[in-house]
Amino acid sequence: MNSERIYLDNAATTPLRAEVAQAMREALPDGNYNPSSLHAEGRRARALLESARERIAASLGALRNEVIFTSCGTEANNQALLGVAQWAPRGAHVVTTAIEHRAVLAPIARLREQGIEATILPVASNGQIEPSQFAAALRPQTVLASVGYANNEVGTLQPIAELAAIARGRGVTFHTDAIQAPSWLPVQVRELGIDLLSLSAHKFNGPKGIGVLYVRHGVPIAPILYGGGQEGGRRSGTQNLLAAVGMARALELACAERESQSRRVRALRDRLAAGIRSAVPDVRINGATKQRLPNNLHVSFAGVDSAALLIALDLAGVSVSAGSACASGSLEPSHVLQALRIETRWQSGAIRFSLGTATSQSEIDRVLQILPQVAGELRRPPAGERGDGQTQKTNGARLGAEA
Repeated sequence: MNSERIYLDNAATTPLRAEVAQAMREALPDGNYNPSSLHAEGRRARALLESARERIAASLGALRNEVIFTSCGTEANNQALLGVAQWAPRGAHVVTTAIEHRAVLAPIARLREQGIEATILPVASNGQIEPSQFAAALRPQTVLASVGYANNEVGTLQPIAELAAIARGRGVTFHTDAIQAPSWLPVQVRELGIDLLSLSAHKFNGPKGIGVLYVRHGVPIAPILYGGGQEGGRRSGTQNLLAAVGMARALELACAERESQSRRVRALRDRLAAGIRSAVPDVRINGATKQRLPNNLHVSFAGVDSAALLIALDLAGVSVSAGSACASGSLEPSHVLQALRIETRWQSGAIRFSLGTATSQSEIDRVLQILPQVAGELRRPPAGERGDGQTQKTNGARLGAEA
C-alpha cells in the first residue's frame, strides 16, 4: 500500500499485521500438509491446527471443541442459522433485526422458503433495538434469535448480553454476528452469555479465507457442507491451516490491545467527527451517538452523491466506503439506512469512515484538510449555472484540455 494514501475502510477489511504474517511463515514447514492424514506430516499439521483452535478458544473464553473453523464470516453466519434451524420442525420461528448483514438476512429468507416463520424487528432511528421489544417477539415456537453485536455500516452496538439473557430465559438459542467486534469490543462468550458467535479473521488484521463459528457445548447444529467430515463432522472441507494459525495470532493481538486501541481510535474518530462538523456545512452523523464502534463514523453530506464523493476522495488519496463492501456495485439504497428511516436526501450522500489500529492523528488531520475542499467542489454548480461569466462550453474546453 502506498504510504501516502490514507486507508479508512477497515470495516471492509484490515491490513495483515506483520506479527500475523510472521506466525504464518513460521508455520509453513508443517502448514502445507493435510491435518486429516494419519502419517507423520499429517500428525504435525493436525497438532498445528489444534494449537490454533486452542488459542482461539482461549481468546474467546471457550472450550476447544466449541470452535469450528469456516472459510469466512459469511459461512459462519450461514452455518449458525441454517445449521440450528435444520433441526427445527416446520412452523418454527426465528427472530432477527432489520439492520443485520446480508449474510444473516439472506439465510433467514431461505428459512422462510422452507416454512420457518421469521420476525424482522425494526430498530430505533439510532439503529438499536429495545430489549422489551425483543422479548415480546419471542414465541413458544421460537428456536433461534440472531442479533448483530455491532452494525457494519453505522457502527451501532446492541445490548447483546441483555438480549442473550432474555433468550436464554425463554429457551431460545441466541446467535450474534460479532464480525466487526474483536478489535474493539469484548468477545468472551461466557460473559456475553451467547450460544453462537461468528468471526472473520480479516476484520481484525488477520488473513482472508478463514472464519470461526463458536458453538456452545450442547447446542445441536447440523452441517451445511457435506463430504469430508472434518471439524468433528460439523464442517466438511480441508482446513485452511496457515490461515487458522494467522487467525489465532491476530485474535490474541486484538484481545491484548483492545482497551488501549479503543481509547486511542475513539479519540481520533471524535476528532474527525468534530472537524467535519466545523468545516463542512449540512452534514449529519448516522447511528448511535455513544453506543457505537469506536472506529466507525458514518456521515451524510447533503447535496453530494456518495459515489462521487468516494471517487473524489480516492483520487485525493483517501480510501473510504459508501457502505457495506459486500454490497459494492449495487445501485440499491442501503437497507440499514432505510431501516433507520433516514431521509432519501441524506441516504444518497452517505460515507463510512472506518478507522483501524494503524490510523494516525496526522492521517485524520490530512483528511480534514482534503474533505472540505472535495465536498465543496462537488456541491458547486456547473460553471454555466453559476452566473460567474463562464459558460458550459468554456468549462468543457478546460476539462478537455486537462484530460
